[in-house]
Amino acid sequence: MTIEGIWAYPPRAGRTGDVDLTGFTVVAGDGTIGHVDRAADTFGMRHLVVDTGVWVFGRSVLVPAGVVGRIDPAERRIEVSCSRAEIKAAPRFRTDSETRDRGYLTRVGEYYHGLPPRQEANTA
Repeated sequence: MTIEGIWAYPPRAGRTGDVDLTGFTVVAGDGTIGHVDRAADTFGMRHLVVDTGVWVFGRSVLVPAGVVGRIDPAERRIEVSCSRAEIKAAPRFRTDSETRDRGYLTRVGEYYHGLPPRQEANTA
């Protein structure tokens, strides 16, 4: 995947523009990440801001669209192709203004782009 590809929903993910992803559960292959607080598209860098609840001490994480493996609108569930540890180790998301900070988004994209490739997201 190219670095630009990290910011686009993969065709296999099943993303349709008319589905609001707010509130969907985000799940990695090794467990639940949290719930989508909002989906955004800043500078063409599509991403999800995910509220992790108590898992990461009540903070949110920013997840690029390119790591979405599958969206299931019926189950209101999004599967991602990285682990909980990989998401937790990503550049820390602190404030909403970072979703408009090209430098921060670039660091996030580079981090996720550098992760080892996965065959596909968890489908269990």
